[in-house]
Amino acid sequence: MSTTGDDVREVAMSLPETTEEFAWGMPIFRVARKLFLTLPEEETSIAVRCPVLERDELVRAEPEKFWVAPHEATQAWVRVRLAALEDRGELTDIVRDSWRQAAPKHLIDGD
Repeated sequence: MSTTGDDVREVAMSLPETTEEFAWGMPIFRVARKLFLTLPEEETSIAVRCPVLERDELVRAEPEKFWVAPHEATQAWVRVRLAALEDRGELTDIVRDSWRQAAPKHLIDGD
């Protein structure tokens, strides 16, 4: 399975109160006005929220899948190569985890 930007949109927009906008030259996704996902690099990767310690572990464990953009090195974000994802379930887990970090508590409790 080759994951596309359309797959990312479908998963992101299935989450409560998600909106898609266009900023910084790319599609971005927010929940309750908080950014949780961007779709840069001609939609061949995504950037998602990820605690720095977990992010660093992911990058070490699977560098073909995860990396950190230089301008995000001090922030809690990680990049994910869409072509390296195993299946739709993995994409859904990654997007949902990022959404949960940005979503208000009342949405997470209902998730």
